[in-house]
Amino acid sequence: MIPSSFIQDLLARTNIVDIVGSQVSLKKSGINHKGLCPFHGEKSPSFVVSASRQTYHCFGCGVHGNAIGFLMESNGLGFIEAVKELAQTQGISLPEETASPQEIKNAQVEKAHKATIAETLDKACAHWRQQLKSSPRAINYLKARGLTGSIAAHFALGYAPENWRGLASVFANYDDPLLEEAGLVVVSKQHDDATSTDAGSKRYDRFRDRIMFPIRSVQGKVIGFGARVIDKGEPKYLNSPETALFIKGRELYGLYEARSALRNKGYALVTEGYMDVVALAQWGFANAVATLGTACSDEHLEKLFRFTQEVVFSFDGDAPGRKAAGRALQACLAHASDTRRIRFLFLPEEHDPDSFIRTLGAKAFETQIQQAIPLSRQLLVHAAQDCDLSSAEGRTKLLAQAVPMLAKMPDGLLVRQICQDLAQQVRVPLEQIIQQLQPRTQDITKNQALHQQTFDRTISHPLQKNGFRYERSAGGRQARAPARPPIIQAASPLERIAWLLMHRSDLWDQLTQDIQKLLCEQNAPLGVFFSCLDRLIVEQGPLQATAIETFILELTSPDISMQLLFKRLGQLHVILSGHENTQDLMALLRPIRLQALKDELDFLHDSGTLSQQAKQRERELIEASQSIRLEISRENPSSGSF
Repeated sequence: MIPSSFIQDLLARTNIVDIVGSQVSLKKSGINHKGLCPFHGEKSPSFVVSASRQTYHCFGCGVHGNAIGFLMESNGLGFIEAVKELAQTQGISLPEETASPQEIKNAQVEKAHKATIAETLDKACAHWRQQLKSSPRAINYLKARGLTGSIAAHFALGYAPENWRGLASVFANYDDPLLEEAGLVVVSKQHDDATSTDAGSKRYDRFRDRIMFPIRSVQGKVIGFGARVIDKGEPKYLNSPETALFIKGRELYGLYEARSALRNKGYALVTEGYMDVVALAQWGFANAVATLGTACSDEHLEKLFRFTQEVVFSFDGDAPGRKAAGRALQACLAHASDTRRIRFLFLPEEHDPDSFIRTLGAKAFETQIQQAIPLSRQLLVHAAQDCDLSSAEGRTKLLAQAVPMLAKMPDGLLVRQICQDLAQQVRVPLEQIIQQLQPRTQDITKNQALHQQTFDRTISHPLQKNGFRYERSAGGRQARAPARPPIIQAASPLERIAWLLMHRSDLWDQLTQDIQKLLCEQNAPLGVFFSCLDRLIVEQGPLQATAIETFILELTSPDISMQLLFKRLGQLHVILSGHENTQDLMALLRPIRLQALKDELDFLHDSGTLSQQAKQRERELIEASQSIRLEISRENPSSGSF
């Protein structure tokens, strides 16, 4: 979809100071710019942006990267989304080799139309914010809920007066169809109180006498509204209808406001209501977000896991809350890798997060979070509903209900641990449960066999190539030669890492976020490969090599460099097969990590006089480098590491 040459050219044209400066207040400091880090709370600036290197680095929390990386970190975007947004800011059109002129024109028209809707929503938001300031009744309501003016301003809260045509004073043309399309105006032929404006139709404001909660995208643009009635009335909450900008199943209320807190707190707190999010932020839990009246979806989780590796769901302890927890659990299974933590918090039946924290305080709520139930336990609790574990029938039912859920999880240590717990509860051998999950393993084996057969069709047996003979054996194709073939020697560490992760994509989630980011920041086409791989695993979980190749080629088409990369990885497959393990991956990553530490040290020294904080970071980098060098020196070349 996006050629690597385009990405490199885009970065060359971009001034990272402008990109970062649009979200961070920067001041000139020598040859660089400094500001407060947007990714963690700090009072003295340690966030440095280098115009000469076109990179950013925080000496407080360690984040670093280029302009694309900044958009990914700050806005929670995937690699391709960040490239598209950066291209828009630079006024550069993305390559559209496969699109017809009419398709390009249609895309431009749609983009302009969405921008017009966004401007309309911004105008309504500003109006309602102003109305809140002049409404003692609305202000008193918010104060009674324990909210301050600063928190209301942080979430851009507003008030829609009790007026059927209040927006007529804001928009010169109240009959504009755009107001209806944006979800601000309702057109009806039956409402007697609304004023007629054209033959047979009557128009009136959708939101009246309600506290307005702007719903913002991760980029900070208003895309819709949630509205709460002040006194008694139905519905209690009213959302904008879905529009070209707003799809409820994809958005999370408060995610834009919570970005920094998600990193500082280390986890996301998912609630069910707007007021829960605002109240929790008031009490120090600014990492809270809320679904918009829908069950938690894959897209919700994908967004959250771009910011954090831990999610805590908060539900009421009543029957509807338990039901909602069950739906959230099902959505989480495909994302429950070994490096992620998912927990479930159930409050007393009489409380929601808002009422609980206002009644019992922040410390009591923090205690509840610490006692939240991990996914491993919640899965078995959920599967054991209506199961009498004192009987063989009940235990069999539990097994029948748990196995399909386990089958949705990525293969790894976590799912195996749950299988062990399940085996103890149902009183069957662990091997029996693993056997029931075996179809998944058989499918994997089948796909691997198909991949090998595809490769076999291109090579005859026995084969003499590059001075080496390859023969078929029980363990697959092997090279018989007294030394490593030239193709191994020519393969770079990054190529070997790409091949390994392609054939063991489950290892991706075992890497730290820093290492994942380091790989994604490599030069094209390998950096693009790792970024696409990250996106695929987030969206679909670990995949087989053939599926990864198909999906990435579709994502990056018509980039010829990616086709050549996969051709290269296919050539490496015969030689590298059998080295699909974590030890090999860690060994290959060491020189890559060492180079990254050296680059950061160079960046640090280019920053001029070192502050005390920067000197501490320098010592940490030197110690880390020495540690990696020691690991490299201890490696045994004959240990099998390729």
